[in-house]
Order: sequence, then structure tokens, then C-alpha cells
Amino acid sequence: MALVLGIDVSTTATKAILVDGSGSVRGTGTAEYGLSMPHPLWSEQDPALWWAATCAAIPRALATAGASAADVEAVGLTGQMHGAVLLDAAGAVIRPAILWNDQRTGAECDEIRERVGLERLIEITGNDALTGFTAPKLLWVRNHEPGAWRRLAKVLLPKDEVRRQLTGEMAMDAADGSGTLLFDLGARTWSPEVLAALELDPSWFPPTFEGPAITGRLTAAAAQATGLRAGTPVVAGGGDQAANGVGVGAIDEGVVALSLGTSGVIFAATRSPIHEAQGRVHAFCHAVPGRWHLMSVMLSAAGSFRWFRDALAPGEAFGELAASAGEVEAATDGLHFLPYLTGERSPHPDPQARGAFVGLTTAHDRRHLTRAVLEGVAFGLRDGLDLMLAAGMPRPAQIRASGGGLASPTWRQILADVLEVELVTTSTTEGAAFGAATLAAVGVGWFVDAEAAVAALVRTTPAASPDPRRAAAYAEAYRVFDGLYPALAPTFHPDNLTARPS
Repeated sequence: MALVLGIDVSTTATKAILVDGSGSVRGTGTAEYGLSMPHPLWSEQDPALWWAATCAAIPRALATAGASAADVEAVGLTGQMHGAVLLDAAGAVIRPAILWNDQRTGAECDEIRERVGLERLIEITGNDALTGFTAPKLLWVRNHEPGAWRRLAKVLLPKDEVRRQLTGEMAMDAADGSGTLLFDLGARTWSPEVLAALELDPSWFPPTFEGPAITGRLTAAAAQATGLRAGTPVVAGGGDQAANGVGVGAIDEGVVALSLGTSGVIFAATRSPIHEAQGRVHAFCHAVPGRWHLMSVMLSAAGSFRWFRDALAPGEAFGELAASAGEVEAATDGLHFLPYLTGERSPHPDPQARGAFVGLTTAHDRRHLTRAVLEGVAFGLRDGLDLMLAAGMPRPAQIRASGGGLASPTWRQILADVLEVELVTTSTTEGAAFGAATLAAVGVGWFVDAEAAVAALVRTTPAASPDPRRAAAYAEAYRVFDGLYPALAPTFHPDNLTARPS
């Protein structure tokens, strides 16, 4: 059988999936790992974990597919964005990778705005300086770890470290590269102006490629470690959100992707490099050549629901807990939840933002709290969607949704009602890995381009349509929600509060 392999190097596991020419997933393999939080707001990972997990996940995928190495014609890569992988001149990893959800770099974000100028930074890169991005991580290492900084010779992103182990080549795709805050968005490559302003050596950054481009081939050592065939081509792929956009078919205007995992993402393809004037939503290159995308990211989406379950309903199944929220009327009891448990990115770029229940009374029970959490996440996603529309994105006719949170019919309906648009699901739940495999299929000539590949491989199923009555109730509740962050923000920043007389 002819197969392509998609590898997704996520924050908690590496997943490998094998896809055939009809779009069917023939085999999957997963290997999990942990991360380190050595200090408050820090999040790090040993890059060796990704390679070990890749070597474990690929044979499992081959075994479940009943496939051999000869069946795999190409490999596509995707994974967590923004992580800083630092290598020395010999190719040794200098320190643990600093991940996308690390929040230590507030001062370095200010430094970037000062060095480049906020307006100019957004004009070039499409984005404000946020703590999750790669560039402030590099400045943090320069400011705090001079020994590591003196050794620095190359900077990679997580999936590209796996690429290096597979092929011996250092390369990066335009979609993932644009998430470093060091890209010229329109030119789709590194910005000489930003690199110069931040005093970063251009030689540290690898060449960049479009998503379907072949960037190298498996070495003999990698073939022996993974069970694949030496010489198998590896394409550039894309950061997880751009690859997910390909995997669910959000590659042109009018179709929007929603990913409801630990974080929550609204993703919309554009045909030109547009950005939100204040940088409150992200503007990146797409993994599809000649396309860009806007992206709104909330840091704790299904992560908020997991926290709630673990704290207040330990051991209860997520599905049963979410179903109990269906016993409560939508947006009728004045209870709101702010889902800023780990800070926030869109539309409030505030690492110190915090979660809150507002409006609690003795009439509320666990069902009301559960529904408030599900609604609060949906409102947070609407924040981002509204900003993207204001930036010039066409209003979507359909949202293609993926992620573990979509398993709940109650949550699917809340999302459709709050966002006021039809939700559909796609033929695979592995959007990012499926997108990486799709890009690999284009790269080795199964399809002439990504549009043809998506048309052949991606199938959709209706999931939920907005109910006009509930949508109207949510529109009113959203106006209240929209005012809560400005009202509570001073309490998230106690150092800025005016001292009260004793």
C-alpha cells in the first residue's frame, strides 16, 4: 500500500499517523512525555524526549497499519509552535527547550517593543511581542544565561529538531517560522531589520521552505531508529495550527478552523498578509504556499474544563460532567467564568490575567458552574473571532472544529450558539498530523497542490447549527462578559493598584 506519514510533536506526546490516498487513517502510534516547570511561569522540555517518542510512535503506527517501511513514500512534520531549541556549533542541545506556554519573558517583550518600535514590529511581523513567542525567549537567555548564550550557534523549533534527527538537515517552514516574531510576514522569511534591531546573528536561523517542499531525506541511522526506509523524503510541514488548517481544509477564505484542545484557537486563511492593528490576534504564514492566516489563541480552553473537573469533580468522566450542563438553561442565571487560568494571549496579551467566577449565588450548583466554564471558553473564542472580522477577515459560512472538547454535544452546541455559525467536524480527529501527512502527499506528487489534496482527502460532517433564541441570549451575556476583564484587570496586577489608606 502507498502511505504518507504525519508526525505531530505536541506538548504532551508525539503522534504518528499513516494516511492512504483516499484520506483514510490506516495506522496511528503515540508516545507520551512530560514537561518541566522548574519555577512559576516557566515551561520547559528536554528535546531528547521528542526524538525518543518519535522512534517509539512510528513503529506503533506501522504495526497498527500492517505496513512496512517500503509503503511509506514521504514524511510530513508538525508540532508545537514557538519553542526555542538552542544548539551549539557541534549540534548539541545547550539547555532545555523553552516552550510556547512559558510566561517568563515579560521584560524581554518590552525590550523588543523598545528596540523595534511597536508599530513597526506589527507592520513587519504582523504581531505584538508576546511572552509565548520565540524571540523574547532568545533575549531572556541572553539576559539571564550568558554561559548558554556564548555557546549558541543555531536556533530551531521543536518539530525541526526532530527533522534534524531524521535527515541531518536544519530547515524550517514558513508557517512555523513566522511564529518566532522574527519573520517578515509579507516576504515569508527572516526579517533582516528585526534581527538587526535585536542583535541576533542571521546565521543562527535555518533556511525556510514552503509546507510541501522536500527539505531532506531519512539518514541510515534515522531509518534504523524509526523503522522507516533510508532516503524517504521529509517535507517542510507546518506549525501545529497551520497544519491543522490543512488537515481540516481551512486553506482559503470563508472556511475557519476551531481547535479546542488545552488551548483554544480560531484560525482563518487569507490570500494576503493582513494583520490586526494592535496585534491582538496573530498573523502568520500558512503552510500552503501563497496563503497567510489570522489566528486567535486563548491559553486555557479545554484546559479550563480539565482544571474544573480535577478540582471540583475528580474522577468524573468529562462527557458526563459536560452533559450535566445541558440541564441548565443557556445564559440565564448571571453566572460567568473568565478562562484566564494560565494568563491570556488573545485578545488580552496578559500573562498575569487570572480566572474567575463572577455572579455566584446560593442558587448555583455544580451544573451551573460547569455550564459557566463551557460558556466562558466559548466567549473567549468569540473575542478572537470578532477581532479577526474587524481586521478584514470575511465572515465565515462554516467553522471546521477539531479537538477533544468537541466530543461533547453540549459544548458543540454552546460554541455554535455563541459564535453564531454552523460547526462541522472532519473525517479525522488528528487535524495537525493529518495536515502534515497531506503536505507530504503534495510534496511527493500525489496531488498537484494543497487545494487538490484537501478536496480529495478531507470530508466533513455537520455537528451543530446555531439556535436563534439561544444565540440572542448569548449575545446579551457576551456583552457582560466583555466588560469583566477590564473591570478585574487591576486585581491581576496588584503592584499597579493605588494603595488604600489603612
